[in-house]
Amino acid sequence: MMNHGGFRKNALTGVMLLFLLCGLAGCSSLKGNDAAGSPAAAGPAPLYYDGFNDILIPGELKPDRDASSTFQSRGFAAGMMVFKGRVDRGSLVAFFKENMAKDNWKLTGSVSTAKTILLFLKETRWCVIAISEGAWQSKAEISVLPSVLNIQNPSSGFDTSPLPEGAFPTN
Repeated sequence: MMNHGGFRKNALTGVMLLFLLCGLAGCSSLKGNDAAGSPAAAGPAPLYYDGFNDILIPGELKPDRDASSTFQSRGFAAGMMVFKGRVDRGSLVAFFKENMAKDNWKLTGSVSTAKTILLFLKETRWCVIAISEGAWQSKAEISVLPSVLNIQNPSSGFDTSPLPEGAFPTN
């Protein structure tokens, strides 16, 4: 009678060793750097859309042209642009706060409930960004409107200073 126990034990050890080596090789490819040490490629580059050359849109968001409506005239654009993509709401809020400031927009207020609404002001225009998060993707609705107030003239009685922290209670 032959003893097959030793063969089975060695085969099992060999298979386990093979899985271990494959697992380690797989983990090393997840580090995010190539052989030259440069970082892995980031997501798609952010873009400007439809005449709004001062509102940067994350590259992960794609335009929903059926839900968007814009108006363009000599040097002026207004309307609503809708974008959708798989990006969490917090990342979108941080992206717009940072990049709108870089494009000289001033954050004048924000509200965060089921939707986050950011209100920006720039010279003669308002920009309202409403960000909502669904089960599969997030949506950013960006409305750009002309201002009817004289923002350049502080004596117009309109205060454009940012609201103090905690102006809107979250309770």
